[in-house]
Amino acid sequence: MEFDFVIVGAGSAGCIVASRLSESGRHSVLLVEAGGEDKSFWFKIPVGYAKSYYNPKVNWMYRTEPETELGGRRIYAPRGKVQGGSGSINAMVFVRGDRSDFDDWRDAGNLGWAFDDVLPFFRKLETHARGESHWHGGHGPIHVTPMRGGTHAVSDAFLEACNQLGLPANGDFNGATIEGAGVYDINTRRGQRSHSSAEYLRPALRRGSVHIERNAHATRVVLSSDGKAQAVEVVQNGRVRTFHARREVILSAGAIDTPKLLQLSGIADGSALRLLGIPTKHHLPAVGQNLQDHLCASFYYRSKQPTLNGDFASLLGQAKFGLAYLLRRSGPFAMSVNQAGGFFRGRPEEARPNIQLYFNPLSYRIPDNPRAGLTPEPYPGFLMAFNACRPTSRGTVSITSPDPLSAPQIRPHYLTTDRDIEEVLQGSRLMRTIASQPALQSWIEEEVSPSASADSDEKLLEYFRHNSGSIYHLCGSCRMGSDAGQSVVDHRLRVHGIPGLRIVDASVFPNITAGNINAPTMMVAEKASSMILEDMR
Repeated sequence: MEFDFVIVGAGSAGCIVASRLSESGRHSVLLVEAGGEDKSFWFKIPVGYAKSYYNPKVNWMYRTEPETELGGRRIYAPRGKVQGGSGSINAMVFVRGDRSDFDDWRDAGNLGWAFDDVLPFFRKLETHARGESHWHGGHGPIHVTPMRGGTHAVSDAFLEACNQLGLPANGDFNGATIEGAGVYDINTRRGQRSHSSAEYLRPALRRGSVHIERNAHATRVVLSSDGKAQAVEVVQNGRVRTFHARREVILSAGAIDTPKLLQLSGIADGSALRLLGIPTKHHLPAVGQNLQDHLCASFYYRSKQPTLNGDFASLLGQAKFGLAYLLRRSGPFAMSVNQAGGFFRGRPEEARPNIQLYFNPLSYRIPDNPRAGLTPEPYPGFLMAFNACRPTSRGTVSITSPDPLSAPQIRPHYLTTDRDIEEVLQGSRLMRTIASQPALQSWIEEEVSPSASADSDEKLLEYFRHNSGSIYHLCGSCRMGSDAGQSVVDHRLRVHGIPGLRIVDASVFPNITAGNINAPTMMVAEKASSMILEDMR
């Protein structure tokens, strides 16, 4: 079968690219997705993400290799294996990132990627509940809803504690500045998940301008004799199929599977490919390098007053929340579990906010046993979590065999720089300082963990090493840049040295952005779609 464009990955980016390239009706588009359709009710309801967290039918359920600086633990890295990708299974916090993050992209040699260049594409993808403004879109497919006004009382106490500490308040993390304490926006529409599968792909499928092949696992990009990307080979229901692209092959498989697919295709570091017996089609040493992620740890508190723990743990409480959701599309079932938080300077001398906090009016442990499920702590409690905004550790993604069905090795190399360790201590001290303010002290009975016994920097760092985990913002493994020795794509997301091949997903990030990365990933897809259409003209 032949199409103008063949896109691998129906995730947050791929759904957008497929929709935009097909809008005119002049171009045929095929979308190849390894997972199935996201038609379950649990993909629609915000709290349903707990159902997909350990579900191998819709989640790749990757784990890193043992991380030396984290006590040899293998860190869980869920990735969406379903239409909508990780956008179908995430917690929906909508944060663009700091202006300086995108200016950094430009300063790394990527023309057209400064904040002022990308803001129009953030606005293009969005319909904000407060309407159109300089900072927000009013007519885009993705609906963004503030959680302000619906938060739990203990979340409000967190905000007051930040105020008592003299930290700035921020009514809009996606406005003029990211700095300060506030309540997160989420991508929902009338209480249901608003993501690129629902808002971009489904309308395109109804138009008939996009064809999708689900349960089709891409195994390699096929190059012509002159080195141009011309097709994608997949395994679908045990059968090998090849889909040809008249114009371009576009990889949107994400920060793990995009570099994996390039390596399987012989597009990577030639010496590493030779060890696996894979013929080198194009030597591109940066494939799978520069992997970045936000590493997060939670502090747990026992509360003097009721939080969401009791209601979430009881059938009566769940029924109450379920009724509120069904009748009014409101209540905890319509929200992210991460209600409040903010972006702060871990010390006054920091040039920009470098620590992100999440405040959750529910305290729960994430079990290592997938069958255990996510259950609240057996007492009234809440948690605060933090991560460094821009970790400096860099990792790798690499295949270990020519078998396309084998999981790649993921090595984030967490906490391998002095800067990252310093920010662990900054974040830990900040959490403790906020918790010590009167507004939260009126709620806190005790700090359960790390507990008062963690009374030194050494003990706080030890706690972080043994209790931190990914907050699932993997990116950067096929980074954008002008040097083919240090990057994988140019500033128009064309793979260096391979005509007809582009990458459009979070793997192209030159550096990780502050905050959750789903919104910037969708922005990349909007901007990439515009560039592809420009290049065709």
